[in-house]
Amino acid sequence: MRKLVLLLTLLLAFSFNSNGQASRSDKEWFASVGLNAINSQGTRSPVGKMDEWAINIPISLAVEVAWTSGLSIEQSFTINSFSEGDIIDNGVLREDFTYFSFDTHAKYYFGKHIFPQVDWIDFYGNAGVGFFNIDETNVSLNLGGGVLFWLNRRQTIGIRAQVIGKFALDHSESGFDNNHFQTHLQAIFAL
Repeated sequence: MRKLVLLLTLLLAFSFNSNGQASRSDKEWFASVGLNAINSQGTRSPVGKMDEWAINIPISLAVEVAWTSGLSIEQSFTINSFSEGDIIDNGVLREDFTYFSFDTHAKYYFGKHIFPQVDWIDFYGNAGVGFFNIDETNVSLNLGGGVLFWLNRRQTIGIRAQVIGKFALDHSESGFDNNHFQTHLQAIFAL
């Protein structure tokens, strides 16, 4: 069943991307670069125990393409690390681990429905699939959201903050490669 859900999600994401190529606009492509932090303490809170988040190599990169009004597809890559002594799922690490992930998200920008007269802020929700590695590899179903602050009137440069919950498909048998939250702070640029 999990493989079927993963396959359907991937097919849906790729069909969104192929449909997006048909309708082009002058602000269709965006790139973002920034920082990420990982909360993997085994809590259900995306902000709990902030002093124990992994913020060792916090690189976050993404490319986003808008394919219709309010909807877009994003492909992101993140890298980070856990150091010896860090806590993951209430256990103390005995060695260093590198974290990396590739995530594909469908995003819906709904800020214009909340604040129709305000064009410098936008809110969005995202959902998708990811591939991540700490000690082993795992696939995740991702759900999150964020806020985007535009720094100019043309909406070509902005700053965004987002939180993504990553729900590992094989979480019961995966050890460290388990459910976790990832928080991003990024600069975004129109291409």
